[in-house]
Amino acid sequence: MNYLIIGGNSDIATDVIDRLSDAGHHIHALVRNEEDAARLQSQGLSTTVGDATKEDDIKQCVAAAKENGDINGILHCVGSIVIRPPHALNQEAFEDVITTNLTSAFLALSIGGKAMLRQGQGRMVFTSSVAGSLGLVNHEAIAAAKGGIEAMVRSAAATYARRGLRINAVAPGLTDTKMASKILASEAMRDAASQKIPTQRINLKQEAASAMFWLLTDAPDNLTGQVLHLDGGMANVLV
Repeated sequence: MNYLIIGGNSDIATDVIDRLSDAGHHIHALVRNEEDAARLQSQGLSTTVGDATKEDDIKQCVAAAKENGDINGILHCVGSIVIRPPHALNQEAFEDVITTNLTSAFLALSIGGKAMLRQGQGRMVFTSSVAGSLGLVNHEAIAAAKGGIEAMVRSAAATYARRGLRINAVAPGLTDTKMASKILASEAMRDAASQKIPTQRINLKQEAASAMFWLLTDAPDNLTGQVLHLDGGMANVLV
């Protein structure tokens, strides 16, 4: 099988790549710099260095992935964390959150989906957040972006359901990754965050990666338009 990972330098994507590699699949990854590209190439991956928010870069990485045959699955693992109230966030900063998260997801859907339509099959997995469906203090910008991704996933799943594409998302809660390091910089901060979660623990990157791997490879063919909430029950459970 042949998979494209957009945002292959993230902690979660790295874990997904390891799982796909261990299963014997071919992987092409879009990464942001030559250092990440060299690291992945040393593991036997092919790479494109580019920006997930640029249409030409997405077209280039999709074309490069197709050199290895039909693309069986695409993982969009691009995101950011901006926790700031609206009155402390200017338009430029807000638009950067939208572009990084939602625009990049749409480009992956549009360009990657077009390649899959020509094949008549394919799976796409997008990365949302608990903030996409649950009102959290100071999360307005990221909630708008991730909520947009979830709505886009449902609509795209309907659009392409009869054309062989299966489109889903994973919505983790706060996860122990480099991106979240400032939020989890001390034990006190970790404890405060954990207390808001029904299971009272921070997500592990391996948990999100395992769900993404499953959606890309082994999930039932009739699973589409879904958002898997890996948030310790935060979005749906009151304790």
